[in-house]
Amino acid sequence: MDKQIRDAQGRGEFDRLPGAGAPLPTEVDSTYDELWWVKRKLVREGLAVLPPALALRKEAEDALEAAYAAPSERIARKIIEDVNVRIKDMMFKPPPGPPLGRKPYDVEAVVREWRQRRAAARGDGGAAGSAV
Repeated sequence: MDKQIRDAQGRGEFDRLPGAGAPLPTEVDSTYDELWWVKRKLVREGLAVLPPALALRKEAEDALEAAYAAPSERIARKIIEDVNVRIKDMMFKPPPGPPLGRKPYDVEAVVREWRQRRAAARGDGGAAGSAV
């Protein structure tokens, strides 16, 4: 084993590795976690692992904000209709884990709010909006 390591060092296989020369991160106040490397990889890759219901909650919140920011009523309506399909699916076929805690959005109420926000952003106070 030592000979293989020395040979690899001689070939330069350990040169310019990511993190070379940097101190190892230490969590002084934490207890040992045997999955530390998995958690660090998830952070490095920008990934998160949530139970399906929690992931859909976040997706629903993001969809609502995306609908309010949509450039047209048609797109806002499509965003909400698409997330409603996923919410209904999970309501009737719940996965393991915490309950979803969401019901489908009222598409017409979201579109009304979308129109009001667009009018407020334009400063005209009117209800005219793009129905494209």
